[in-house]
Amino acid sequence: MILKLKYPLGKFKKPDVINHEIIENWIYEIELFPSRIWDLVYGLSERELKWRYRPGGWTIQQLVHHCADSHMNSFIWFKLSMTEDTPSIKPYFEDK
Repeated sequence: MILKLKYPLGKFKKPDVINHEIIENWIYEIELFPSRIWDLVYGLSERELKWRYRPGGWTIQQLVHHCADSHMNSFIWFKLSMTEDTPSIKPYFEDK
């Protein structure tokens, strides 16, 4: 397999059928995500947190913060969509 820097984990492949088991697995993955990130970055030095896995890419520190921002925004958007009469998608500029 050739590692492509743009998609180091590969592109998302949508299942043909999304069933209860797949949804439960996704929920489990989201639940584990914070502890998995912690396990990966705990104990890294300032220098290591500033490492970029590809030229021009974000640092480990920026990626961790982006993941936290993204998950918090997702939660807030979901909550708003459940409480507003006509919810709209509220974009943000993650690179700022």
